[in-house]
Amino acid sequence: MKVKTILVSQPSPKSESSPYFELANKQKVKIDFRSFIHVEGASSKEIRVQKIDLSSFTAVIFTSRNAVDHFFRIADEMRFTVPDALKYFCESEAIAFYLQKYVVYRKRKIYVGNKTFPELTKLIKKHKSEKFLLPCSDKLKDLIPQELNELQVDWTKGVFYKTVVSDLSDLENVFYDILVFFSPSGIDSLFKNFPQFKQNETRIAVFGNSTVKAAEDAGLKCNIKVPTPETPSMSMALEKYIVGVNKK
Repeated sequence: MKVKTILVSQPSPKSESSPYFELANKQKVKIDFRSFIHVEGASSKEIRVQKIDLSSFTAVIFTSRNAVDHFFRIADEMRFTVPDALKYFCESEAIAFYLQKYVVYRKRKIYVGNKTFPELTKLIKKHKSEKFLLPCSDKLKDLIPQELNELQVDWTKGVFYKTVVSDLSDLENVFYDILVFFSPSGIDSLFKNFPQFKQNETRIAVFGNSTVKAAEDAGLKCNIKVPTPETPSMSMALEKYIVGVNKK
């Protein structure tokens, strides 16, 4: 079956140069965007229930921009002045750059990994005497605590925000040729919103092994799996698939 409509389970790209817009124009397909999940911040009371005292940490580990936002939000709500001496360990350059929203970059001790958490642990290992706080969501990857425990560093997990299922009830009678997912939470949201969902002729595109597993565990057939050496991005994989089925 030819592809005419696609729903991407993420917010619409802010940049007009997004490859999704280019794909839509080039292949003459309609691409809609909708967040299947959203983030809600934990309250300062919930942080206290976790017995987290911000003043007791000498370093913070950031694995996402959400973590940055909610750490500084909680610090503000608790009237905690973040000390200049606090060290920041960021999983990627993008996260480290985002820190500039809250701190004067050149005056802080910031350590940057190379996109993956195992790469960041190499830097953490050199600072084993620090007391680390890991602000994170309630959907923390198993790899992260495993890596930190293996390092035998003093670290504390703090759930500063939660991943929440979005209300998609207005999509109940709307059908797309392809649904695109980037996380297990997106798959979870699909079935919480539509418990009777049947795939039928809908194609499913998924990014990452954990998303593939979640989709298959839910009984879905994954028609497009990303990344691959040939198609490292979702937009590339979608285009290849569309070109293949639409020319028939």
